[in-house]
Amino acid sequence: MKVQTKVFLTRDLSLALDAAARRMKRSKSEIMQAAVAAYLSPDSDEAAEAAVVRRLDRIGRDLDRLERDVTISSEAIALFVKAWLTATPSLSSGDQKAQNAKGQERYAGFLEALSRRLSSGRLLRTEVLDEAGERPGNS
Repeated sequence: MKVQTKVFLTRDLSLALDAAARRMKRSKSEIMQAAVAAYLSPDSDEAAEAAVVRRLDRIGRDLDRLERDVTISSEAIALFVKAWLTATPSLSSGDQKAQNAKGQERYAGFLEALSRRLSSGRLLRTEVLDEAGERPGNS
């Protein structure tokens, strides 16, 4: 049995209710009944809180993964720079022009190789984690 109840809404809320009813192809009574039931339900707060907690947990795991990836990247760059500085002799002033040209050529090659690698989908991060025995997503 349904009981008729008279409710006063602001004009904006009434227009929003009309639009929602048309959009969802439901009656305004059906929408109002669901809204009141959700508002009065003690579980609705708990369900909303649980959904927020799940989202926050997922965001936390994503941030942990990002932190790990940034750490791997910065360590890889630091190791490369250290090895490069150790292995590269200083240049005499006469060789500097030729070395600058060669350096620009190598840099262009590096950018091309980086572009190919990124477009292939193979990432160093994945290879490092595979070699370390850790799979992405298993933090």
